[in-house]
Parts: sequence; C-alpha cells; structure tokens
Amino acid sequence: MKARTGTGQLRVVQFAVGVAAIAVGVALTLRPFTSLDALTFFVAASLILAGVSELLGSAETDSPRAERLAGGLLVATGVVAALVPGLTVRGIAIVVGIGMLLSGVARVSATWRAQVEERYSAIVGGLAAIVFGILALAWPDVTTLVIALLVGPVAIVYGARQVLRAVRSRKPEKAPSTSRPRMWLRGLRATVALLFALVLVLISALVHKGSPTIPSFYTWSGTLPDKPGVLLRYENTTQGMPTESRAWRILYTTTGLNGKITAGSGLVVVSSTAPAGPVPVVLWEHGTTGVAQKCAPSILKDPFTAGAMFIQDQVLAHSWALVAPDYLGLGASPPHPYLVGAPEARSALDAVRAAWQLSSIKLSNQTVVWGHSQGGGGALWTGIEQPSYAPDVPLSGVAALAPASDTLSLANGLEGSKAGMLFASLMVAGYSNAYSDVSFNAYVRASARTVVRAVVGRCLSEPATLLSLPAVLTGEQIFSQHLTAGPLGTHIAQNLPSQVTQTPTLIAQGEADSLVLPSVQTTFARKLCRAGEKLEYRTYPGLGHVPLVEPNSPLIPYLLSWTESRFKNAAAPDNCSTLASG
Repeated sequence: MKARTGTGQLRVVQFAVGVAAIAVGVALTLRPFTSLDALTFFVAASLILAGVSELLGSAETDSPRAERLAGGLLVATGVVAALVPGLTVRGIAIVVGIGMLLSGVARVSATWRAQVEERYSAIVGGLAAIVFGILALAWPDVTTLVIALLVGPVAIVYGARQVLRAVRSRKPEKAPSTSRPRMWLRGLRATVALLFALVLVLISALVHKGSPTIPSFYTWSGTLPDKPGVLLRYENTTQGMPTESRAWRILYTTTGLNGKITAGSGLVVVSSTAPAGPVPVVLWEHGTTGVAQKCAPSILKDPFTAGAMFIQDQVLAHSWALVAPDYLGLGASPPHPYLVGAPEARSALDAVRAAWQLSSIKLSNQTVVWGHSQGGGGALWTGIEQPSYAPDVPLSGVAALAPASDTLSLANGLEGSKAGMLFASLMVAGYSNAYSDVSFNAYVRASARTVVRAVVGRCLSEPATLLSLPAVLTGEQIFSQHLTAGPLGTHIAQNLPSQVTQTPTLIAQGEADSLVLPSVQTTFARKLCRAGEKLEYRTYPGLGHVPLVEPNSPLIPYLLSWTESRFKNAAAPDNCSTLASG
C-alpha cells in the first residue's frame, strides 16, 4: 500500500514538473528574444527542470547513479545561473557548457555496473553531452544564440517526457528498463545525440576555417610619411581576380579619425592587355562587408563580389583600371568608422594617389567614382571632399548606386526591418568607433551585447555570420534607445552628403529596394537639386538593393556608357529641373 502511495506521489511530482517545463519551454520558444533580460531566468528554470526530470527518471534505469549525478549537476548549473548576480548571456553560455560537460562526465563514469545495453546508452549519451559542453565553451557567442533558440524546445521535450511517464506509470512495472525495446530506444536516442554533436563539431571546424585572417602585409611597423596618399608597399595578388588581369594589393598613407596619418589598404586591377598609355580609373567604393578589420575586401576570398561589384570584367574590357580601397579600419588601422563619410572619402582619394605610384602601370588623372550602398554614400562624400582634401585628384564623375545617402532616415527605418537590424548594429559599432561621445553600451541592451558584438565582429561573407544573424534579425529589443536619439543621432545627421559639388553626378535607385527606400532616395535627390546640384536621378522598377548592380540589371549598360562619356568630357545629363519641381 505504501509502495502504491509512493508511486502515486511520484506520478504527481512528475506530472507537475512536466507541466512546468512545458510552460517555460513554450514561453521561451514562442518569443526567445522578447526580453533578453529574462533569458537568464528561462535558462536557469529549464536547467533545473531538466535536472529534476533526470532525477525522477533515474528509478527507471539500471544506472540510477549516473542519472542522479547528471540530474544533480543540471540542477546545480541552473541554480548557479539563477543566483549569480549580473550574469551575462555569454556567462550563461559558459555556465551551460560547464554543466553539460560535467553532466556528461558523470554519466559516463557512473555506468560501469549497469547491463551492457544500458551502459551503451549512458556512455554514448554522456559523450554527446561532453561534446556539446566543449562546443559551448569553445564557441560561446554562437552558444548564446543556440541557448536562446533551443532551450525552449528542449524544455518542452523534457516536460512532455515527464507528463507521459506520469500518465503511463499508473501501475508499477517490474524492471521496465530491462525491456529490450525500451533499452533499444534509449540507445538510439543517445546515438542520434552523439552523431548530432559530431556533426556540429564538423560544422564548427568548417565555419572557423572560412573566417578570413589578416596577413602581415597589412601591418606597417615603420615610421609613416607625414602626408597622405604615399604608397608604402604593394604585392601581386590573384585571389578572386578576373582572368586576364594584373592586380596588386596596396598599402598607403591616409588620414585617420584624429586627423593623423595612418595606413590604408586596397586593390588596383588592370587588364593584362591594357594599353601602355595612361589608363582611366574607376574608383570603386564597395558595399558593406562588415566592420571588423578582417572584412577588408582585399583580404576576402571574393573581394569584388563581397562588396557588390559584379562587372569587374566589363570594367577591364573597357581598358579602365579599378582602384578599390578597403576603407579606413578595414585591413589596416582599425577600427572602421562605418557610414562616417569623410574618412571613407579620404581613404578612397588617397588610394588613387597611391595607385599612381605603381611602377608597373601608368594611370591617367581621369577618375570616375562608383559606389554601391555604403560605398554609394561614400562616393557622394568623395565628391564633397575632393576639392579641399585632394585637389590633385580631379573627378570626372560620381555614380552613387542605391547609396546610403540620407543616413538619418536610413537609421530611422532600420529598426523596423528584420534585415535592417543587422545594419543598425553595424552603424552603432561604426559610430562608437568614430566618436568618443557615442557609447556602444548606451545604445545596445546589456543582455544583447554579446550577440551583437559577435555579429559585428564577423564579415557578412563569413559562414559563421549565418549562425549569428537570427539573433539580431528576430530581436525586437536589441537597442535600449533609438539610433536617432542622443549623440549617435547628432553625428548621423552630420554625415549626410548634402553639400553641393561641381562634379557630374548620377544617382541610381531600385524601386523595389527594401533597405534604402526609394521614397527616401527620391526626397534626398530632390533636396540636392533644389540646393543647386547638377545630377541625374534614375530609378529602376522591380529591382532591389543588390539586383540593381547585378550584371543583368538595365542600369549596367547605362552606367558603362555614362562613365565612358565622363572620360570623354561630354556634357553630363541632368534631370534636376524635372525632379526639383516634383
């Protein structure tokens, strides 16, 4: 009678634990980033409930000691996560990693007296936990994302198991664990878990292998010349270069954020059949590749594709040279001031100066600037900075393609877009790099900083970025205040390329662009026209942000023709009279 009563009490406890685990799991699964501050609570609760589940299920196995040790360690890990004050999300990842590692070791070490079948499932399951724990400790930033996204579903599974156990345990069973089908099922689950863990190890190795490294070429240890645009060194490169071309990495002097001379880097590419005479220059300012030093296009495997240049072959076929700066802080002299106009423009102009000094080629003083997205805004800034900063680098034209022009309106809309959250994170990082009064921590919530820093620490072309993106793409409360508020908003407003220039300008915009909105671009172009700028503004129906500059875009033949006309000093098209009156 007492045994039956004890069994009934156990069923009640199992059922209650199961329901609680399911409730916690559902809450975290439905909205994992609703409140990142609450993630610690959910993780701690899930760990404790998972541990209790292991403890309650230990009676059904031939290795109760292993189950109890594993369950006890999970409970202890959950208690630590709940009680340690100010535990960061990164700290949670480490705590979880340690808990899983110890739980796996305990499970393996305590199974030697069990039956062979039971021993197999316990050892294999323990090894899986050990591998998961090692992965969590080795890669805590991705573990943070995994925790946020998977702890909920795991808690639901644990809870469902307890509820099913409680419902099915109405009658005491004799040695249920000796049932071969049940032991076979446990062994299968453990095997699948271990295989999954090993697959994650393989993925981790491949992802880390795909992360770019910074060659020693980009480090200058000597004294820098006291003027910008001096070629420091160069080397031949074939990485990602067009066939039938000659290309060089260049390291040169430019002006840093504090006005002091620093190093910049980039690429110079010409056709292998380019004429011996002076070759006109297309100055390419790339789209966003990231804000980390390793994200310099000249370092990346596909330096042009990474920055949305898809027609380099056509540029070379016209017997033009490509000069492609990495921008300040990418490649050389970090940090990178993302979407801060003047430093980008100066590094571009200095890249042309440095390219002139290459002895292997002879470049003309005719330069047309192309830029897309981030580089489009940079191209507009290059036109603004050139007369005062580099009057020796005359510009024949500026083509800004889907430019990040009105950065204030861009920042205002980024938080409302899932993809925009990524670029908003990059903007906060870039402006905190550039301005001492802009604090990263003042704009990014404490509980989101680990994930955001992990994302901005990677390049958009890195495989690992795909693993981190959901954290910012689904995050609804990444930022503690709006990007346009406070000193960040003030400096963003200061970086609008709204000054009138005398350089022929083309602005092209896709009408299906969801990142740089067509309405914002049209308003920006109209304001420039009303201020007295001479420009041509063209829109392309059905084209998004990147498709605008892809090889099959109707913009491309026009861009090539427009550029050829600029090199011939032909009169530049201007539709401002129509646009300004709109």
